[in-house]
Amino acid sequence: MHAFIAEFIGTAMILLLGGGVVANVLLKQTKGNNGGWIVITFGWAIAVFTGVLIAAPYSGAHLNPAVTIGLVLANKFSPSLIPMYITAQVLGAMFGSLLVWLAYKKHFDISEDSGAILAIFCTSPSIRSYGYNILTEAIGTFCLVLAVLFMAKPDVGLGALNALPVSLVVLGIGLSLGGPTGYAINPARDFGPRLLHYILPLKYKGTSDWKYSWVPIVGPVLGGAIAALGYSIIINVKF
Repeated sequence: MHAFIAEFIGTAMILLLGGGVVANVLLKQTKGNNGGWIVITFGWAIAVFTGVLIAAPYSGAHLNPAVTIGLVLANKFSPSLIPMYITAQVLGAMFGSLLVWLAYKKHFDISEDSGAILAIFCTSPSIRSYGYNILTEAIGTFCLVLAVLFMAKPDVGLGALNALPVSLVVLGIGLSLGGPTGYAINPARDFGPRLLHYILPLKYKGTSDWKYSWVPIVGPVLGGAIAALGYSIIINVKF
């Protein structure tokens, strides 16, 4: 499988299962309605597990621009592949979210809460304070990318055996740091589905909240870059 296809499918699986669990919890008349935050965080962890397991042998399972950039800055990946990987990730995220909409179409049609509908596609802060929202996203992504850097194989990324460890890291981030912003920790995961939300003919759409859309891009990229710097310092320290 080509790396582009692997990143596309892997990211699509993350958004299908991740966005799917949010839809199951938030939309009207679903079997999982009002399942709560624990259900959502476990659903996203399984989503990451599935995406990494599928894509790892073929692309290193970055599935996240912040991870790709972090690997490049840590000299573990070629900068020339950044455009291809990020394009695949964004398109994959859009496709996964499209499948969620199709699977839950009848529930979207009867759910009138536009904020809940938006939350199925992208993140928003509990308290809107752009500086602190960026900081929260940067801290969460720092944890993710630092963990990935210590697991990553040279010149590739993650292996299939890393699927469970990475998903547990994502679970921990969601449970511990997800409260302020919904833990995007992935620019493609947020931007692609937000764009799809803007495009789709949702009955109770509301705004796509583009005023906030830059935060889940800047915060994760910043956090990933700091993780790469920290990783480089740690591995070069002479005791």
